[in-house]
Amino acid sequence: MTDWEFSSEMAQEHREIDRRIEDFIDGLDSGYVQRAILVETLEMLRRHIYIEEVFVFPPLRAGGAVMPIFVMMREHGQLWHTMDALVDLLDRGKSPAALRNICLQLLDRLHRHNSKEETIIYPTAETALPRHLGTEIDRFAEHGQVPAGWVCQHARQWIIRT
Repeated sequence: MTDWEFSSEMAQEHREIDRRIEDFIDGLDSGYVQRAILVETLEMLRRHIYIEEVFVFPPLRAGGAVMPIFVMMREHGQLWHTMDALVDLLDRGKSPAALRNICLQLLDRLHRHNSKEETIIYPTAETALPRHLGTEIDRFAEHGQVPAGWVCQHARQWIIRT
């Protein structure tokens, strides 16, 4: 799939998500809680995770990338719980300082996670995924919706254990 720009498109989405979280933090620092921006950004991140877990990871895991995919999915669970904590803080009207703290935690987790995806997972996906799957991913990225109630695998496992 040398003509597919999966890596650059997904990395660009990483940067957009980071920028939007940073913009939310800047708003907090200026005295504004821009709820809509944060909620939209978290939905964008959840959709990004959905694409990876539903379309990208299964064939890579089947092709032998078991440990890297396990690590990515475990980190998705951690990201998911951090996003849930942010939504909870928003819903309860908690202080901007509390929101800022969790946003910084999310950004830190994203930076560590994204660096692994961009150097290990995405280049592998570009060469290993069948062409038809690239078309499906592109189509979903353009028009698809995450099913209502969907949560990433490691977040589901945590919910079941608690």
